[in-house]
Amino acid sequence: MEVFTSPYGLVAHAQTDAAVLRRYDMLPDIRGAADYAAFLAKRVAEEQALVWRMGLQQGGAPITTTCRPAPGPTGQQGIQDMNDITRRGALGATGAAAAAALLPPQARAQASRPIRIGVLSDFSGAYRDYGGEGSTACVRQAIEDLKLGEQGIEVEILKADHQNKPDVALSVAREWFDRRDVDMVCDLNNTSVALAVGQLAREKNKVVLATATASAVLTGEQCSSNLIHWTYDTYMLSKSTATATVAAGGNSWFFIVVNYAFGHQMQADATRFVEDAGGRVLGAIRYPFPQTTDFSSFLVQAQSSGAKVLGLATGGADTTNCVKQAQEFGLLRRGMRVAVLLSYITDVHALGLPDAQGMLLTEAFYWDLNDRTRAFTRRLHANVPDLYPNHQQAGAYSAAIHYLRTAAAMGVDAAKADGLAVVNRMKATPTDDDVFGPGSIRADGRKIHPAYLFEVKTPAESRGPWDYYKLAATTPAEQAFRPVSEGGCALVK
Repeated sequence: MEVFTSPYGLVAHAQTDAAVLRRYDMLPDIRGAADYAAFLAKRVAEEQALVWRMGLQQGGAPITTTCRPAPGPTGQQGIQDMNDITRRGALGATGAAAAAALLPPQARAQASRPIRIGVLSDFSGAYRDYGGEGSTACVRQAIEDLKLGEQGIEVEILKADHQNKPDVALSVAREWFDRRDVDMVCDLNNTSVALAVGQLAREKNKVVLATATASAVLTGEQCSSNLIHWTYDTYMLSKSTATATVAAGGNSWFFIVVNYAFGHQMQADATRFVEDAGGRVLGAIRYPFPQTTDFSSFLVQAQSSGAKVLGLATGGADTTNCVKQAQEFGLLRRGMRVAVLLSYITDVHALGLPDAQGMLLTEAFYWDLNDRTRAFTRRLHANVPDLYPNHQQAGAYSAAIHYLRTAAAMGVDAAKADGLAVVNRMKATPTDDDVFGPGSIRADGRKIHPAYLFEVKTPAESRGPWDYYKLAATTPAEQAFRPVSEGGCALVK
């Protein structure tokens, strides 16, 4: 079942939620439950307008789309769309009963309690193309690839827009855990969102797989026994991009940095790796967010510094604007390289090869990297022809595959009863999938796999649509992420 959830009934747990959010300094002006209840009432009004625009129902009864394992047209497992039945409100009484009646008695017993996965992402804001529907499609592909329906195991997907607001995310997650029997939440492309939901999951003994979160704090001082940080983090991105670029001759850098915690952390990590590799940082400038759209003065300073590499600790539209303006100012023609510390193939597609050519960036996945990534993309295109996933979206597939394999091995009832036991079993089991290949999960919750530095092709080098990358360097899995001894995670004995 695929459900788009709207956070109604938010004030019931105001005191608890306010305490969690204040712990991470997310609500500095809210002093207690009464203020938080008023704050959420305003959020509900905002959310009602969003829900009506999306055509959803109110009062905790969202329109649902059901995805159930079912025989496909060629005898393979597919996904059955029950949208019309659900819109008539008949799913609970008739759809589930009819589906269960087709299964043998043992399978019916398992199917009575489906595994429920929540995709909590940005579906309407600036980062919707990085996760959102693409992440949901990749989770759906994991369900299809595992053919769990043949084992009598039903899996349902719920999805919600956290709007990049930790209070909204926390309220949705609480509703999912308390009322909708959700077992695992993934994506979480915002560090404050991931921290808040991770804390709640530990309290509720659920599973959080942070497949789209950047900050390495999730496996450091804020690590959680019920959370695994899956795809990438600031340490991995900075190390892969900075170390390999310096080794290739880019030994002097100038940084343009977004002026909030993410940018500061990326700059600090990248500076460390540039200097550790024998390079030098000649300067840096931090710009205000989100009001900055003209980067010309910063680019002039970067060019005047004489640095060989322009390091961008930016994200979203800021990255595309800065890269375009760097091309317009002729920085690349004058021999300066552009190294983007956080970027995706979707950014390259938005820029176009004429503007993006020569750019350096790190991802853990590329659709045309090897035979396994190509096979995964072909299967995905059978359902979503236009989706060429970035590593954040591919991470949702990888995490869902490992989680579902683990839950099936434990037994659905046992997996649903104890999220911590699922996480511990996942850590003890080697990972392997078509997007990241073989890997493992450390005691601190860090998923380990290689990191790849890519250079964006020139238009002449590209063979067709989405043929954008050429591999510049590989950082092995055991070297790609921060050593477990440096993180300060309390889970590490």
